[in-house]
Amino acid sequence: MAVDQLSSIPLTKDQAYALVDAVMERDDLALTASAHENEETGEWIFEATCDSPPDVDSFVELARQTLGGAVEFSVAPVDPEINWVAKSLEGLAPVIAGGFYVYGSHETGPVPGGLTPMKIDAAQAFGTGHHETTTGCLEAIDKVLKRRRPRHMLDVGTGTGVLAIALAKRTRTSVIASDIDPVSVTTTIDNAAQNGVGKLIVALEATGVNHSTIIRNAPYDLIVANILAGPLAALAPAIGRIAGRGATVILSGILEHQARGVINAYARQGMVLNQKLQRKDWTTLILEMP
Repeated sequence: MAVDQLSSIPLTKDQAYALVDAVMERDDLALTASAHENEETGEWIFEATCDSPPDVDSFVELARQTLGGAVEFSVAPVDPEINWVAKSLEGLAPVIAGGFYVYGSHETGPVPGGLTPMKIDAAQAFGTGHHETTTGCLEAIDKVLKRRRPRHMLDVGTGTGVLAIALAKRTRTSVIASDIDPVSVTTTIDNAAQNGVGKLIVALEATGVNHSTIIRNAPYDLIVANILAGPLAALAPAIGRIAGRGATVILSGILEHQARGVINAYARQGMVLNQKLQRKDWTTLILEMP
């Protein structure tokens, strides 16, 4: 198989990782994506590995949408003697957030003591743990679980299943995880099994919360949704209907300037803001149903 490597001009670390997450949220651009630091200059390079000539224009447009500016890319064939899968994973360092340790299978070092480990490889689904929306959710989950033990949990837009797995590992209680993308559902099932919580995760293909299993198991006392501000606001009435009295709702995928609109949408369902976590330009909301 002919493999091409697409590389960016030098970026900051945050820009490189943001572009990695944006590319891995798509299933049509690349097999894998990663970020690498030049140890001499401290600059970061985004790289994507493709099994066909990459659509450079699509990468340029996605970079413009994600980073707000133009990014130049170059393309070169990959030496067939190189293990390009392993190489693409080298830049994905472990992430620590909320007492969770998220790492890829390429990471061979020991898990630091006192942390909850989760092995999540880069795949055709969103959620390696590197993006501020995911770390914000993990920190919010940690805060919520320190003061209550939910019994009925739902993860909407699960991606790789990282948040559902985090909930299952900490509580040893079943979690329903839904996503509109069938690839995400398959990825979640695989990751749950790999992390020893396969029997605790019920992964479903669903648009929002529109699934008979989700409705049948309501009300929920903890709902997590890491998607985007627009869909989150549109989902507010549906989530309001399945959230039980005293429920906690964690929302992320929200830029800071979008937070007020999402808060207002859920306030109309009777929910109040308990806490707002900000990570760079991204906001995670912890809401409560009184």
